[in-house]
Amino acid sequence: MRYHNITKDDMLNGDGLRVVLWVSGCTHCCKECHNPITWDPNSGILFDEAAKMEIFAELEKDYISGVTFSGGDPLHINNTFEITELAKEMKEKYPGKTIWLYTGSVWEEIQHLDIVKYIDILVDGEFELEKFDANLHWKGSVNQRVIDVPETIRTSKIVLHA
Repeated sequence: MRYHNITKDDMLNGDGLRVVLWVSGCTHCCKECHNPITWDPNSGILFDEAAKMEIFAELEKDYISGVTFSGGDPLHINNTFEITELAKEMKEKYPGKTIWLYTGSVWEEIQHLDIVKYIDILVDGEFELEKFDANLHWKGSVNQRVIDVPETIRTSKIVLHA
């Protein structure tokens, strides 16, 4: 897996102050994407133990609410395994922290993946410029959903994050 950046004390990509991992690789290539530099799966830096420890050091801080996986697409074929392993380790080590994940895929396509067991909030769906609304919270276009994953799994129906 490759990544472009680790953002610290981020307030724009989920509830509270967060650490954000911006991974490389995306096949959705949404028109007017805010981060097209991350589309190429071979771009960026190799994700290694030092990068993981940088994220974990942030998660040690009481005021950090959790981690957000974005990009690119954390569920790109080059990322899914490592993101799942990372999310699993984070849930075990930091059970009080939340995990948010942004993907261009929709819940119905990814609900069977192992990663969903570790995600608290999923922002799904491609960004659609024609459906852009600057007043939306945590998403860019009205087709995207901010899904409460544990409740969605528990009830077997989509439950949106308030």
